[in-house]
Amino acid sequence: MHSFPRWKIWLILSVLAISLMASLPNVTSVPSWWPASLSKPMSLGLDLKGGIHLVLDVDVDKAVSHSVEEDIDSARQVLRKAKIRYRKLATDGNSLVITIKNASDIDAAESLLKETFGNYTMTSAVDNTFRLALKESIAEETRKFAVDQAIEVIRGRIDALGTTEPVIIKQGKHRILVQIPGYEDTAHAKQLIGRTAQLEFKLVDEKGDLDKAMSGSLPPGDIIMYGPEQMRNGQSYRQPYLLKKRTLLSGTEIADARVSIDSRFNEDAVTLKFNSKGARKFDKLTAAHVGERFAIILEGVVNSAPVIRERIAGGSAQITGSFSPAEAHDLAIILRAGALPAPVKVVEERSIGPSLGQDSIDQGMNSIIVGCILVLIFMAVYYRMFGMVANVALIFNMLLILAAMSIIGGTLTLPGIAGIVLTIGMAVDANVLIFERIREELHLGKTPLAAIDGGYDKAFSTIVDANITTLIAAIVLFQFGSGPVKGFAITLSVGILASMFTAITVTRAIIATSTARRGRIEKLSI
Repeated sequence: MHSFPRWKIWLILSVLAISLMASLPNVTSVPSWWPASLSKPMSLGLDLKGGIHLVLDVDVDKAVSHSVEEDIDSARQVLRKAKIRYRKLATDGNSLVITIKNASDIDAAESLLKETFGNYTMTSAVDNTFRLALKESIAEETRKFAVDQAIEVIRGRIDALGTTEPVIIKQGKHRILVQIPGYEDTAHAKQLIGRTAQLEFKLVDEKGDLDKAMSGSLPPGDIIMYGPEQMRNGQSYRQPYLLKKRTLLSGTEIADARVSIDSRFNEDAVTLKFNSKGARKFDKLTAAHVGERFAIILEGVVNSAPVIRERIAGGSAQITGSFSPAEAHDLAIILRAGALPAPVKVVEERSIGPSLGQDSIDQGMNSIIVGCILVLIFMAVYYRMFGMVANVALIFNMLLILAAMSIIGGTLTLPGIAGIVLTIGMAVDANVLIFERIREELHLGKTPLAAIDGGYDKAFSTIVDANITTLIAAIVLFQFGSGPVKGFAITLSVGILASMFTAITVTRAIIATSTARRGRIEKLSI
């Protein structure tokens, strides 16, 4: 047998040292000087740690209609800038309906609207009315973006809870899978995730008659909205407000939101900080409407309608409303993470207790331990000394898997444990191929050292082929699978790479070192 390269021995020792250091945080706390990249314990999935499983359905059509509604403002601005007067400006499903007041402006309006709204298909004017229908390709793109944006918003809200390794992925075209390991308050999670948190600032119509508007005579460009539910004389009551329909500022311009104290009433509040664009708009809004009221509307409810006493140039505002500390904290989280682009509805809900997860861990560990013991006994009995070498490599293989999962930040799930059990069998399978090849070489009359060399060389291509095909299958599972399937694919992939290293390199190093010390060998214990 040729001498084993010294650099390979150093590589094996280095991998062993790193594996021990990376695995240690899973069983005990490590000192402060421990390398940060090797200090993370392996995360447990929902089925092992317990937690919450939700499937959310995103109302993507609402996102499309909201996008169309936002274009109303664009149409209003371009028509006013061109001094084209209009009688009607409204939405109808995914269409804009615009009625021009003077027939002499029809041609100019048609040219202007075509230039401005390239995402719409416009029909010729009938009775001075244009209908602009949103193109289906644009609507589909908006639906897709709404789901992607909802995922990011939900991720920001869940991250603020301080949980570790949440799973937030897209399912199908408009559903989102949310798994929060280690979190048990399902009601709070649903409330935090599901709030749309649409924040709007609108002016109160000080000149309009609220009583007439309530009776049906609503001034053009106005809407009626209501405040939060209150108790008055033993009955439920909501304060009505007559507001300008146009939204002057929205939650999209918020840069930050923090819990604060309202000094006037010594109550919890939420202080908003606008981004540069929002600060300029808020400055302009407050400067132009000193002495008037503006309504702060959260999720369709008028939270408050304070009077603008003076120009506010700092780019900040405050939301009050008799919040509890927890409510103010949740609202700050939601506003900071951003508003959902469309409402979401919980269509599937499961809560897994930590005791059930612990049972899964215990059963999974028992399967690994029993599997290992049976394999170790079989290898030691059937292959004798070479079997003991394979057993050492198998223990090294398990250590490598644990270390690799910790370093890459992988999440161990119940299917992941199944992947580890499968890996045990695959690791031994590689050694069986090598040992059987060595036996064949001995039966052909070769010397022990030549038989070892021949066994490893001839089994190498078979081992690589078998493991590469399995690795390809694992990669496909990871790419197209979800949740537990990905957990299985990750552990299987890590296990395949670890088993190839231990079966081909580690066992050969051990055998080469032992045979070099013994000198001439007459017989192999295999």
